[in-house]
Amino acid sequence: MDAIRIELSRTPYEEPYHLRLRITASNGRLRGELEYYCNANDLRELGAQMQAYTGNREREIVYQLGSEKPEDRFAYFFSLRVQAINSRGHCCVTVRLNSNASPPDTEITELSIPAEVADVNRLGGLLTQFGQLRHRRLIWRVASGELLEDGEPTE
Repeated sequence: MDAIRIELSRTPYEEPYHLRLRITASNGRLRGELEYYCNANDLRELGAQMQAYTGNREREIVYQLGSEKPEDRFAYFFSLRVQAINSRGHCCVTVRLNSNASPPDTEITELSIPAEVADVNRLGGLLTQFGQLRHRRLIWRVASGELLEDGEPTE
């Protein structure tokens, strides 16, 4: 199956204010993807939080867009959560993607990726750079990451 990774692809939309993104996440066993829209500042703010993350068990990073409640009538739900799992610097990045579509088109994925604090910090740095809108793709792997232009091959 797919390598462990989180990938963001940016399609020009109403930039520099609103972004059209596609997230693909895989923990090596399970893979999910979702197209969503966000404020351009979201990437820089989330990136800054992740860069400053220390692995404190009392502090989680939570980023959410949309809602899973049918009465809220959102087109999708996206959640990214970072939390420590012990005091030795081990943490996990949990991603939940929900298309909010009715059967038979329902698509819901939730997966966790084990990581170290330094890996989360690196993802934060990539998000901060990606938020400058100079690259079209961000690929984060637990031990590495890269920013790419359109058509650039991945490793």
